[in-house]
Amino acid sequence: MRHVISILIENEAGALSRVVGLFSQRGYNIDSLTVAPTDDPTLSRCTILTTGEKDEAEQITKQLHKLVCVFRVSALCEEAEGGIEREMVLVKVNTPNRNVRDEVKSLADIFGAKIIDVNAEIFTIQYVGNSDETDNFIQTLCKLAEVVEVVRSGVLGIAKGSHFMKP
Repeated sequence: MRHVISILIENEAGALSRVVGLFSQRGYNIDSLTVAPTDDPTLSRCTILTTGEKDEAEQITKQLHKLVCVFRVSALCEEAEGGIEREMVLVKVNTPNRNVRDEVKSLADIFGAKIIDVNAEIFTIQYVGNSDETDNFIQTLCKLAEVVEVVRSGVLGIAKGSHFMKP
């Protein structure tokens, strides 16, 4: 089972290392990790995607609360609790002829993706969606053209409505 954990941490050297170290010490894998400063420059928002049993995720959440550098921890669930989850992917595809270029442009339009760089033989495409949608986009694109490179941002998550994380 996949778990998205959102953490509000101090924006200082070593804080992220302590969070990641907690996962490592307990033998839990991090499938994706995104971190960036918030509107408050002293805080960073860290979003971690991990897989495991429900009790393991609860154990991680409890342990994260004990870290000095952590202000808030929230487990996000897109279906049950009204969380919103997104991931960005940049994909370079080989477009050797007009037919392939036209098919790739059409697919980008259908998925709501954006072609952000073009040269004679390579298109770079940006797509934003949840993890399943992103996987589907990449798989469909692979059927039309040779995928040369893929870069994924990792999962970002936020609660819907009036629920928010503040220290």
